[in-house]
Order: sequence, then structure tokens, then C-alpha cells
Amino acid sequence: MFNNSSITQFLLLAFADTRELQLLHFWLFLGIYLAALLGNGLIITTIACDHHLHTPMYFFLLNLSLLDLGSISSIVPKSMANSLWNTREISYPGCAAQHLLFLFSISAEYFLLTIMAYDRYVAICKPLHYGTLLGSRACVHMAAAAWGTGFLNALLHTANTFSLPLCQGNVLDQFFCEIPHILKLSCSHSYLREVGLIVVGACLAFGCFVFIVVSYVQIFRAVLRIPSEQGRHKAFSTCLPHLAVVSMFVSTAIFAHLKPPSMSSPSLDLVVSVLYSVVPPAVNPLIYSMRNQELKDALRKLITGCYSEAINFLSSSAKQLPCNSGQAQPVF
Repeated sequence: MFNNSSITQFLLLAFADTRELQLLHFWLFLGIYLAALLGNGLIITTIACDHHLHTPMYFFLLNLSLLDLGSISSIVPKSMANSLWNTREISYPGCAAQHLLFLFSISAEYFLLTIMAYDRYVAICKPLHYGTLLGSRACVHMAAAAWGTGFLNALLHTANTFSLPLCQGNVLDQFFCEIPHILKLSCSHSYLREVGLIVVGACLAFGCFVFIVVSYVQIFRAVLRIPSEQGRHKAFSTCLPHLAVVSMFVSTAIFAHLKPPSMSSPSLDLVVSVLYSVVPPAVNPLIYSMRNQELKDALRKLITGCYSEAINFLSSSAKQLPCNSGQAQPVF
């Protein structure tokens, strides 16, 4: 029998038993993590440095990239370290911190995606009111509301989950700390409090999903009424990346947690959990920059400017080096 006072660590699910596959997992996750850092870092730097991108859409995209970095950084480094050092352990406080940071990031990201749907709705369906409804102060308030609501949601779930008595061991069937797998270790009916919080959170998430769907129904109706083909293409190019990110985020999360038990298997569960927790932060920057010519031009301008500055710096450094004027240097 275990309880909260006796459990000092949890054992996470290992990706592989052989050393070769553990190292393969390490290098695979390292590549995904570096891609996420590079992609989201470039988007954040580009939007922050280019004043042409200081608009509500790119302001929310910058916040989305920050949350993507937070979500992937909360789980991937620990998983990589466990594979590299051939261990499965995570401390009790470390598990609570990982749970809090990951849930905060994905909750705030989902609320932010809902706000971004509203941004696209106003831009396409009510363009004359765009500056009024989405001024700089309103954008800051909406972003702050998404971050604050996400943190409150994560704090409530984390405090309630880690206050439950645990008596079913300390082995988690997941490669990171997640609520459903921790609840399986509980031996008390008090876990129903957490179930209640999950139901409330699910209702809120469903409300956001309905809002996104209704917004895009109105958006597509307005786009199809645009007479010019170029105008329709431009409107779709600003909406499709957001719609693709929302679809991937929602579909993988729903399949991971609501799939029928007959489809459940350890390998499938592991793949699906990677798809909704690790892959989106690395893929989102690619999705948003693929069809956005304005963002691609700004990225190209940033990279070209950095390259030119590096060349100029190296050239000026070379000119400042002392010249030997053909004279032999003394040998010591």
C-alpha cells in the first residue's frame, strides 16, 4: 500500500527496453525539440522585430508560439533525459510541476485558438469594425484572459489531483505526468472531485469548440460571397492555417482520451499521446508560415539581415587584424 507521504517518485512509461531504441528515441525527440525551438523562436523574433507584423493576428500568433515552447519544454527534456540515462523516474514534486506547466500551456493555447477564431471572424465578416473590436488594449486583455484562465485551470487540477491519496503503486502508463493516469493510482472516492473538474473543463472546451465552428461557418459564408477569386484566396490563406492547427489539436486530443477501449493498446496510446503533446508545437510554425506570404517575407528579411550583419562583422574584424607587412616573425 502507498500513500502520498510514502511516494517520493513516479515511474514513467518507457519508450523501449533495448538501449539502441532508447537512444533512437532520444535523438528523435531531440530533433523534434530543436525544430520546435527553431520554428517558434523564429516566429517570435520575426513578429517582435518587424513592425509591419504588429497586428492582432500576429500578436496572437506570437503568444501561441510562446505557449508551444512552454508545452513541449515541460515534457520532452525529461523524457529525453530518461532515455539517455536509462531510467524511468520522476520525482513527486517534478511530476506535479510537469503536470502544472503542461496543462497550463495546452489550456491557454486552446483558449487562445478560440480568440484567434474570433479575430478571423471580425477581420472577414466585420472588417469596418476590426480596429474598434480588436484594438491593442482589447488584444492584450484577451491574451491575458487566455493565459490567466489556463493557469487557473491547471492550478485547480494540479492541486486537486496531487492531494488525492494514492495506494495503487507509483507506475504511470504514460511517458509524462497526466491526470487520467494519476487518477488510476487513487484508492479513494475523493477522486470524484477531480472527475467533476474534468467534466466542467470538458464543457468549457466544448463551448470553445462550438464557438470556433460557428465562427468558421460565418467566415466561409462571407468568403464565398467575395466576388474576386484573389480576394477569396487571400481570405482563405489567413484562415486555413488556424483551422489546420485547431483540427490537429482537437482531433488528436479527442481520440487519445475518448477512443473506445477495444482500440486501446500500449503502442497505440503512446503514438497518439506523442501526436497531441509533442508534434503540434513543432509543426505549428510550419503550418502558419507555409501559406502566409507576409510572414515568409518577414522571415526572409530577418534571415538576410542577420546574414549581412554577420558578414559585415567578420569583414570589419578581419580588417582590424594586424598585418605582418611581409616581415618574418621571430621564432621562440
